[in-house]
Amino acid sequence: MKEIQRRLLPSTAQLAAFEAVARLGSFSAAAEALSLTPGAISRHVDGLEGQLGVKLVSRTNKGVTLTEKGRRYAEGAAAIINDLRLLSLEAMSTGQQGLINIAILPTFGTRWLLPRIPGFVAANPDITLNFVTRIGRVDFSGDRLDAAIHVGKPFSQSLTFEHLMPEIVAPVASPDFARENRLTAPEQLKAMPLLEMVSRPDGWRNWFEQMGVSGSYREGMRFEQFMNVAQACMAGLGIALMPLFLIQSELESGQLVEMDVPRHATGNGYYLVHPGERRAEGAISRLAQWLKGEAAAFVKAESAPGRALSPERQASPPPAAKR
Repeated sequence: MKEIQRRLLPSTAQLAAFEAVARLGSFSAAAEALSLTPGAISRHVDGLEGQLGVKLVSRTNKGVTLTEKGRRYAEGAAAIINDLRLLSLEAMSTGQQGLINIAILPTFGTRWLLPRIPGFVAANPDITLNFVTRIGRVDFSGDRLDAAIHVGKPFSQSLTFEHLMPEIVAPVASPDFARENRLTAPEQLKAMPLLEMVSRPDGWRNWFEQMGVSGSYREGMRFEQFMNVAQACMAGLGIALMPLFLIQSELESGQLVEMDVPRHATGNGYYLVHPGERRAEGAISRLAQWLKGEAAAFVKAESAPGRALSPERQASPPPAAKR
């Protein structure tokens, strides 16, 4: 029984290595992300497979692919690592002079916010952040929340909306797909398979309008989750409009590339929203300033030459909506 129990509890080093390989698609990219050598990453993954007695990854000339069990295990491993990160952040915040209960969007939290939060914790040891996941508008009174991350536009005069950054999307595809479908003009995308999000059925239509392209276009597969769209792109099934923050690691690792057409600001923004006049107001002000700094640095880093926004969307960000 003890041996079985031990096999069911792999080390965090093994989990972190496998999750990075599954997310980034190669041992070298995972090694760079975790500041280890590719050999160390390989040993961790081999050790995990040996401990479980199952094959999780298949090595190919182009990198690695996940087996069916590997894909399922990777999803659970990512969730466990995120939970451990949150527990660690809570343990690191020992001051208790400020407490913020904050709702975060699942993808925004996992892909953009949480990897940066250790910087806030280190600079603000007297503030404790408690995270919950919410989609849509937050009931601050009913959920006993102090703040939330909102994507869209300000919707209430009774709340304070602190603008963090605009939502910038870009047409992306796998490197092979991009090489085989080189573009010279935006209208060429009309004849290509365009992947879509169920929750954003007008995404491509709005992009074509901002590019000045009229007429119908070829609709492709639809997905409920952004990460499924990204996986479909990496598999070479077509082109998708993806928020840049969501696919930063895939772009850096080369799993996805931007097509040679302009990016597009959707008109939506990411906001820190809070009711104001709360016990955590001072702590929220510090969090807001830190978030604005991180967002500004991210937007600046992502403003690559040759990737201009469509002219109609180059306006300055909207002011914060306050009481």
